[in-house]
Amino acid sequence: MPGIYIHVPFCKKACHYCNFHFSTQLQLKSDLVAAICKEAVLRKTFLQETVDTIYFGGGTPSLLSGSELEILLNTLNEHYTIAPNAEITLEANPDDIDPKTLNQWHQAGINRLSIGIQSFFEEDLQWMNRAHNAQQANHCIELAQTAGFYNLTIDLIYGTPGLTNERWKQNIETALTLGIPHLSCYALTVEPNTALDVMVRKGTKEEVDADHQAIHFNILTETLQNAGFEHYEISNFAKPGFRSKHNSSYWQGNPYLGLGPSAHSFDGHVTRQWNISNNPLYISSLQQGIIPFESEMLTMVQRINEYLMTSLRTIEGISLNFLEKNWGEERKQEVLKAAQIHVVQQNIQLQEQHIILTAQGKFLADGIAADLFVE
Repeated sequence: MPGIYIHVPFCKKACHYCNFHFSTQLQLKSDLVAAICKEAVLRKTFLQETVDTIYFGGGTPSLLSGSELEILLNTLNEHYTIAPNAEITLEANPDDIDPKTLNQWHQAGINRLSIGIQSFFEEDLQWMNRAHNAQQANHCIELAQTAGFYNLTIDLIYGTPGLTNERWKQNIETALTLGIPHLSCYALTVEPNTALDVMVRKGTKEEVDADHQAIHFNILTETLQNAGFEHYEISNFAKPGFRSKHNSSYWQGNPYLGLGPSAHSFDGHVTRQWNISNNPLYISSLQQGIIPFESEMLTMVQRINEYLMTSLRTIEGISLNFLEKNWGEERKQEVLKAAQIHVVQQNIQLQEQHIILTAQGKFLADGIAADLFVE
């Protein structure tokens, strides 16, 4: 079933590594909420099926008040058919979490939290320019669990230049001790035009070391596997029953509606849309009843390659039967031929009509997918 993504483009401060669309100027927050509601009404024909997931991303959605979240969710419930047991996720920063706020989120309808921990160590958080401290990183999880949020996920970042192997393992062990059932763990990347990119080019920050990151990735996968977690997507690990339904829907190619500045939408077939990445222009356009977006029609080759890229990252891998059913025997054989070198190198294996990454291949997923792309 389809999902709805709402982009909340506000943050208290700019993390050095982030390249998402956001602003640290919060004056337009209430105007933006009204504009997103207007967009939701104008787009109500985009999704005809029952909506199974709603995801508040950003930015920092936890900067919204409980009443602003209620306004947004009430609008969606009024104009869309939302499943009674829909997964409704809110991305939150540790410094925004307190008992009163947690209770407001519950009342608004949030039933899953994605908390941007990144690290449980003060020096790492300062290096990233995060808004919270190590004490808040630990305490916020206990507060959330006490408030009844047991469907929790946290983000952790590995491969930063100053992060030792031992401290990285302690980050993972802390998450396990706190009883968190889902982790999203990302290798630090130096994205163009970020503060980190500028610092690296000026020599004030060290460059990322791929070998260092590979060691951290192996520590991560081994530790979580031994703890009973399912490595169901390259960056995502879950206890049984705690996979992210929303993100899994993306990887399965299901339709989704994106609301808010810079948000993307996909009809599940060939049409992709994306909103303008400019808060004032987004707001002023919606005030005039205009949705400021661009769109494209995906070619067959683009659809195949997107399927190869996303499915290869998952535990189920690439389905050869799906390839044949949707794009023909010739395309399936083309992918199989390209895969042979990686089978020999033991980066991938063929299992019951599926191409699946080996443990060795998981750290090379993007490069392997590119080798499989059709032309």
